[in-house]
Amino acid sequence: MIEVISAGLYTTIQDQGRCGFRNIGVPTSGAMDMYSARLANALLDNDVDAAVMEMTYYGSTLKFNADTLIAITGANCSITLNTQAVKMNAVTAISCGSILKIGSTVKGVRIYMAIVGGFNYPKVLNSRSFYQGITPVSQIYKGDRLNTVNQCRSIINRSSLKVNNSHFDDQTINVTTGPEFRLLDKINQQILCTKTFRISTQSNRMAYKLEINDNLTKTPKTKDIITSCVQPGTVQLTPSGQLIVLMRDAQTTGGYARILQLTDNSINRLSQKMAGKLIVFNLKD
Repeated sequence: MIEVISAGLYTTIQDQGRCGFRNIGVPTSGAMDMYSARLANALLDNDVDAAVMEMTYYGSTLKFNADTLIAITGANCSITLNTQAVKMNAVTAISCGSILKIGSTVKGVRIYMAIVGGFNYPKVLNSRSFYQGITPVSQIYKGDRLNTVNQCRSIINRSSLKVNNSHFDDQTINVTTGPEFRLLDKINQQILCTKTFRISTQSNRMAYKLEINDNLTKTPKTKDIITSCVQPGTVQLTPSGQLIVLMRDAQTTGGYARILQLTDNSINRLSQKMAGKLIVFNLKD
């Protein structure tokens, strides 16, 4: 069991998501950055779907009440275990009674902590991912006690892994065309694929809002459509010209034009971009 001394900012438990229920309006959820979550589990030889802790911008302070092993991946941040520095992207042994402090992010937005065996929250609709209205709790708070699978075993395959730095540094977001892309004229299609966009402060697990980074260029405009299916990674264009990128907790239907669609890897990359950062869409055939 782990005692939460300080929860950090919007800390949740996530796995690979709640698949197979979008037809009844249930979002997929799951780790915003699946790449980093899978890396953390891989370090510990966990199942790929083992639940991990997701922290946003700054992490938690935790007291461990049993010996265990952890791995921390994702956004670069300072980490100490009983005042000793801890490496990211590596396996760390934890002794009973130890205090782990995860600090603010230096590069990236979301931090992931996996524990050997995974976090043992009850599954709701085949997933442990927190989501308000679906799971009993929607985030972790100070004073919470986190249950784990309580495995303590040696890690044979690896003790550390190399991270692809472009995952955090690259401005390019690969996309394909959405169903309504063809409704835009050639000039506006070109604007979408050549201009840079700034990530708004109004961005969260449901959606990222984008602002065009050019005072001389107006974002393309289009009309609403009949409410249709959307999914994580769908780029919507509102009648006012605002771009909205749907993320892991996105709704299942929407009435705004679906002009682009992010690849799964692009969703991972975008989830690690701080507000104010610039991106550019790269349209893939």
